[in-house]
Amino acid sequence: MPKRSVRDVAVKGKRVLVRVDFNVPIDRGVITDDTRIRAALPTIQLLREREAKIILCSHLGRPKGKVDLQFSMEPVAERLSQLVHTPITLAHAVSGPEAEVAVESLGEGDIVMLDNVRFDPGEEANDPALSERLAKLADIYVNDAFGAAHRAHASTAGVAALLPAYAGLLMESEINALSKLLSQPERPFIAILGGAKVSDKLAVIEHLLDKVDTLLIGGGMANTFLLAEGKDIGKSLAERDLVAKASEIAATAKERGVALMLPSDAVISSSIDGNGNVVAIDQVPGEQAIFDIGPATISTFGKIIAQARTIFWNGPMGVFEKPAFNAGTKGVAEAVAASSGFSVVGGGDSVAAIEQLGLAAKIDHISTGGGASLEFVEGRVLPGIAAIPDEEKK
Repeated sequence: MPKRSVRDVAVKGKRVLVRVDFNVPIDRGVITDDTRIRAALPTIQLLREREAKIILCSHLGRPKGKVDLQFSMEPVAERLSQLVHTPITLAHAVSGPEAEVAVESLGEGDIVMLDNVRFDPGEEANDPALSERLAKLADIYVNDAFGAAHRAHASTAGVAALLPAYAGLLMESEINALSKLLSQPERPFIAILGGAKVSDKLAVIEHLLDKVDTLLIGGGMANTFLLAEGKDIGKSLAERDLVAKASEIAATAKERGVALMLPSDAVISSSIDGNGNVVAIDQVPGEQAIFDIGPATISTFGKIIAQARTIFWNGPMGVFEKPAFNAGTKGVAEAVAASSGFSVVGGGDSVAAIEQLGLAAKIDHISTGGGASLEFVEGRVLPGIAAIPDEEKK
């Protein structure tokens, strides 16, 4: 059921508290990637055009419930100010009198940003007292922070119970795109899963076995499945305690007619800083480790991706940040971008690869929430989404 949307509420002159996800990378006070700030612009612009009084609220990093100026929202407020071409007031408080004074001074279309909500220990504890202080600042609540929707915190779930709550435009697009994967996807539906650990993706693999036609597995997590097949992976990263679970997943895939595809060749080296050599997957020497999928695997995966009508990709195929081991991730990214199917990419490293390669415009949906997108695809209830009432039937 669709959620109640910010586009359907009258906001003129109203104080609107918007939970955004501005948890962006900052190096010495400089934002190195403003993708998440840009993603919230449609909701902010809509509210400005409709003359709301806008109060923005986000977390940044892990200040552990204490004021820590290295995690101040100040650089974020400055960058947002540049993007919306209007001054942004930073309230040097999360809630309470200082925040209330800043909100009282807002005119229609003006924006104030609260400081890092995790400066207050009540945020991660979902403390009702903090939820009440946040609710006191506003008339309406909008959640546009999909990246934090899997957290039951005061600013994502608690305050939504105290004010009329709506989904922002980004939240809406995330829900729509990810729901499309799970309900009546066009077939063939393939999932491409990579990254270091099987343990991070066990639940999503098990849930997808009921949904997909083909599962392509790369990255460090493929090594655990290769061990389960009795392959010698040398000194490669693997979760040996999950080999039996990997065997069980492979057996379930076979039962359900899901093609579970593992690498047929690999790029190996004795060191992560070394140069790579390509070998067949059953010829990995004992003193070497796998750091990427090989060219034959890239070709096979590419052909399968080309035929897909629905694609979900989460996780790199190798150690993408090292030039010697980035060909697998690059090859998969290019194949997904070239596909005519509906494509969704979620997860920090996969998204980074797409962005670095300049392929973002060719992907149908790039999720802003790695953990949240995985939990959504696992079929879990995300507290930040559950707290928003369903759209009323017209």
